[in-house]
Amino acid sequence: MTTSADAREEAPWYGRLYEPAYQVSDAARYAGTSPRAVAYWHYGRDPVLSDRVKRQPLSYLELVEVAFVAYFRRMGILLRRIRRAREYISSQFGAQYPFTEYKFKTEGHHILMDYHQVEANSDFSKVIVTDAAGQLAWSDLVGQRFAEFDYDFDLALTWHPGGRDSLVKIDPRASFGNPIVHGIPTWAISGRWKAGESLKDLEDDFGLCKKEIEDALRFEGLNPDGNGQCV
Repeated sequence: MTTSADAREEAPWYGRLYEPAYQVSDAARYAGTSPRAVAYWHYGRDPVLSDRVKRQPLSYLELVEVAFVAYFRRMGILLRRIRRAREYISSQFGAQYPFTEYKFKTEGHHILMDYHQVEANSDFSKVIVTDAAGQLAWSDLVGQRFAEFDYDFDLALTWHPGGRDSLVKIDPRASFGNPIVHGIPTWAISGRWKAGESLKDLEDDFGLCKKEIEDALRFEGLNPDGNGQCV
């Protein structure tokens, strides 16, 4: 039987996951952090992430890991716990990019994953405390779930960098991994807006609804000053 891992490695887009495609400044902006923080996570005294080649853009998988670290930091997780979690998952499950291959939860102190990700047929209602060498805890202790990614082929393949309320997505399978709304790169929309075109012109030309246009502009750091909807 073909597994998700086998299927994704045979997919035409699979190689793109490893190709350098994102400048550090762009990755930092998408993840809501600073380029300095991204560099520190890779090359600080005790690196949290260590797979990136210096002075080379990030691949999609590296971008996802940056996004996870940024999220965990916003939730108040200490860097040493993020490092321990990544090292534990990498060593226990042989994952090169652990944060892209598993789903996580946090209650604001620890990085947790459901036990059924290890034992698929288990009804064991516990979570693994990944930053505590695999210690188990009851799943009902967990409040916050990381929800900015959609998973396919057992990978975090679609990112909602503006949160679930935004229609902007990043998917390495579409538009060369650029941030998009309904397949249209956000940079293309913002460029037309900066050139003086109206929201209505952009809606008509791109075939998008008002909210898609507005979300794209906000993602690009612009203020369309509206509250559009998609119907």
